[in-house]
Amino acid sequence: MFFIGDGVIWGKSAEVRNGETEHDLDMLEDSILVQRAQAGDREAFGELIRRHRRQVYGYAQILTQESFLAEDIVQDALIRAFLHLGTLVDVARFLPWLHRIVRNQAYSRLRRDPILKESPFSSLQRSGEEGDPTGVVWSNLDDILHRVSRSFAEHANTSANPEVHLMRRQLHEMITSLLSCLSKRERQIFESHFFEHLSPQEIAKLFSLSPANVYQILSRSRKKVAKERIRIVVDQYITERKDLGALKTNLLPKTATFHAPGTWTSVGWAFYRMLSFTDQQLSLPMVMGLTGQAFRMTICHNDVHIAGPTMYSFRDILARGLQNIGWSSRIVETPNMQDGPGENASLLDPALLTAAAKEKRPIQEKLPAALDLIHRSIDRGIPVLSWDLFIPEFGVIYGYDDEQRILTAMACMQDDKLPYDHLGRGTLEELFILALEERTEKDLRSMFRDALMMILDHYHGIESPTDRGERGLRAYDVWIDAFHGGKIEPNGNAYNMEVVQDARRLAAEFLREICAKWQGDGESYKRMRALSAEAAQVYQQMSEELQELVVLFPFPAGGDPNSVVNLERAVKVLQSVKALEEQAVSLLEQMNAAIA
Repeated sequence: MFFIGDGVIWGKSAEVRNGETEHDLDMLEDSILVQRAQAGDREAFGELIRRHRRQVYGYAQILTQESFLAEDIVQDALIRAFLHLGTLVDVARFLPWLHRIVRNQAYSRLRRDPILKESPFSSLQRSGEEGDPTGVVWSNLDDILHRVSRSFAEHANTSANPEVHLMRRQLHEMITSLLSCLSKRERQIFESHFFEHLSPQEIAKLFSLSPANVYQILSRSRKKVAKERIRIVVDQYITERKDLGALKTNLLPKTATFHAPGTWTSVGWAFYRMLSFTDQQLSLPMVMGLTGQAFRMTICHNDVHIAGPTMYSFRDILARGLQNIGWSSRIVETPNMQDGPGENASLLDPALLTAAAKEKRPIQEKLPAALDLIHRSIDRGIPVLSWDLFIPEFGVIYGYDDEQRILTAMACMQDDKLPYDHLGRGTLEELFILALEERTEKDLRSMFRDALMMILDHYHGIESPTDRGERGLRAYDVWIDAFHGGKIEPNGNAYNMEVVQDARRLAAEFLREICAKWQGDGESYKRMRALSAEAAQVYQQMSEELQELVVLFPFPAGGDPNSVVNLERAVKVLQSVKALEEQAVSLLEQMNAAIA
């Protein structure tokens, strides 16, 4: 193990160098020592470490609350600093640069703990751990402002702890930057309220305004400051990458999968693309089947909303689907995910889908953590899955450019660029990023067994409940009732038809592939092949019958689903398909019993 201690680097003493003593080095400023260390002078670097090691160790202890872990983190950070010292451009900022390396190493270690796995990358995103000497809930703007308003200068100047002093100074710099986004009048009113603790009524008298105007200015200013705070966090994230020599462009080459025939289930298509960059090469039907997507159906009450096919817990369903094929995943998401169907993006004013419209929406709190996950996955050679890149569908991000702050992504065959800060600023204002983490080898039997359990749970409604629609077999009744109600939205209905028909087609292909791959001469093998072949035939018939409704209700126009003639025909087909689906579920249950 390499050791970097007080005055010692890889066992080499820093006592004497060409007649120069430790005392001589001690007299030099940090910037001079950095320049000499960059030129290859290890004794100069040793002096930098001797000078600052105690301080960064204390900082690591604050972050980890564990002395042995802090020592390991500092050791790794100092080695990393030695290797990357040449990337430090501003030699006068050695200590802040070293602090960032220690912090990044600490967060990297903490992420390995399942409890802290989703901790954001930047310290400004941390949520008030007991070890934070400032006690600030960093994700809460009101808490930041409250803490700063409490005699900041007095606490900062009297603190004997250098780590606390440094963090308070950084906090003060951040607040100063935050308020720079306000006009002179907005800043005066904002500071009067938060820092001088004046009431809106007192401020109104002071500035000859009405209390209503003060409330309006405070509300507008707070939104501007909140947006500026996230921008600062992203700026800091990019600065950290630059200081660590990690600022770069990385564009993964497209595989043949990017241009292969796809599916209406965008998450299945995204999974297929991601897996094509790994050594696990599965066909699209196998991906759709083993992740359960070929068997899903969710129909929203009354109008058959376009959001139905994606109205489920992304975290639960997508992570479980990947586990079926042996992959763990890492996820960053906003807390408002899947509150229910939003507006139909297909029917919105196109102006609401533009970059200009995204600029007006709030920057997501989780953006720095999402960017960190994207960078790490792409640097491993695997794209990430993302939701609502250009429209509310799934796609993949397969490249980034740190200098331009641009992501390269594809969703629904739209291959385009996306600014870093546009992530999560789509029409639904939701952010969801998923990256493949680690793979566990699983044989076909294990994968199919786990997939069957997930598929049957869906059919029987054993998932997180939703009051906006119905899943599995009962979804057919909701769809039929919607036709009888005569209030179906044509575009959403047509989209659901396309998704379900296409999924059942792929379910049939999946089961045929299972039949072909299920090798063995025993009776159980023969039975599984017979059951899968029979089930494939049933799903194929479903797909063919649903194709009639796809033609009757073409996407995106949707035809006229509320006319008497069309609804009667649709109800008849859906009743027939439901009976086939029930027959298929019975076969899947038999397969599940045989494979258990």
